[in-house]
Amino acid sequence: MGKKYYAVAVGRIPGVYESWFGPGGAEVQVRGFAKARFKGFLSRSEAEAFMREHQALQSNEAATPKRVKCRGGEDPDRQRKIPLAAGRIKIYTDGGSLGNPGPGGYGVVILDGEKRTEISGGFRLTTNNRMELMGCIVGLSQLKSPSSVTVFTDSRYVVHGIEKGWAKRWRKKNWMRNETEPAINPDLWERLLELCQAHEIEFIWLRGHAGHRENERCDRLSKQAASKPNLPIDPGYPGKGGKDAETRRGATRGRGDRSQKPEVRNQKSEAGSQGTEEQEF
Repeated sequence: MGKKYYAVAVGRIPGVYESWFGPGGAEVQVRGFAKARFKGFLSRSEAEAFMREHQALQSNEAATPKRVKCRGGEDPDRQRKIPLAAGRIKIYTDGGSLGNPGPGGYGVVILDGEKRTEISGGFRLTTNNRMELMGCIVGLSQLKSPSSVTVFTDSRYVVHGIEKGWAKRWRKKNWMRNETEPAINPDLWERLLELCQAHEIEFIWLRGHAGHRENERCDRLSKQAASKPNLPIDPGYPGKGGKDAETRRGATRGRGDRSQKPEVRNQKSEAGSQGTEEQEF
């Protein structure tokens, strides 16, 4: 039997693998991974062609963002047919951590008419999902009065938590997913739900790393923030001793991450604006 190559298009670490079993094989990348996509080939060139085909399909899907309402109840398919209303504030967010858990950051771009605001911040130990949530929270927290907002994010975790009503159900059950399993990140979900009540918010999912200019900018901001020295502690994720602290119950615990001091940069959206104004608060 000849040597085989395994193309993992959707898995923990996509790529072409020269073996199936073992720590460096393809099996560990797809086993237990939801909706994994992979295939074995007799040559590396065939495996690489399979990967390119999958990437082309992803690019085509990225051209049609998915739109959902924050408050839920409407048919998402119907919402996708509704164009963005003129005058809505647009908030782009992204977040991640280096290691998950590890040093993490978030990036936000707010477009309000001619005004453009960029925000970033980070923590010394946190997770990808916490930073995705923090990006949305920090962006929406900049709004000083009830507003109509469209939030663009590449996080299905955030969109599904709102769209499918997961966060509301967890809160109703005292932040439990079921009788034995606590909800993850209750402190941040509580804050996001509060903001959803204060504003009329529409969430649009964007595929990450697909060439969306503002999404790419948020990605750069989040990585820069995560790489800074002397980052503050994320109180909602101590990550020390015993079980993963991210799964602790009680939304009131962990609200201390309000002490985070994001960097805010304001400027006009139009070309030729006179620099930026930086402030910390």
